[in-house]
Amino acid sequence: MFVQVIEGRVKDAQAMLDRGDQWQTELRPGAAGFRGVTGGATADGRFIMVVRFESEAAARANSERPEQSAWWADTAGLFDGDISFAESGDVTEWMGGGSDDAGFVQVMKSTGVDRAQVERMDAVFEAHGAVRPDVLGGQRIWTGPDSCIDVAYFTSEADARDGEKTEMPDEVKELMADVDGMGDTEYLDLSQPQIR
Repeated sequence: MFVQVIEGRVKDAQAMLDRGDQWQTELRPGAAGFRGVTGGATADGRFIMVVRFESEAAARANSERPEQSAWWADTAGLFDGDISFAESGDVTEWMGGGSDDAGFVQVMKSTGVDRAQVERMDAVFEAHGAVRPDVLGGQRIWTGPDSCIDVAYFTSEADARDGEKTEMPDEVKELMADVDGMGDTEYLDLSQPQIR
């Protein structure tokens, strides 16, 4: 899998969502290798799109289509200021990779990550997944040797907040006490995600 992450501030989140709908209707049929997109706006006006392709070659081929260039030229004008881009083919899916039925998505941008420790945590959490039925899965997109973007899918925001209070099994608590592997993390909450 190859993932592109686009982020910036917007004044009109609904206009961005409408552009996403237009892309799905008009451009998706010609986007060979497109696997899906998750997008949405935070409460403070940041918009993020996580676009998945089966390969880097498919993503590049899509970017080179004239209709894609025209669509992006119009869409970029909806951003208020700088637009950031990240992309990677180093992607880990966990608990099935997420769900199009999610009612809430949380994007976590982390730096200073100890990858080996995080992967040990993943294995333990997956073994105890039934403890958090609100978690539908997700992806971790590695953007550098110690930086990543996690995209976590939940049944709903209310369920996710309740789930945060869940008493975890001893094995998980012990691991969490010993691990400081996620470094510094910024959380972006998408309360009304657009998932296609």
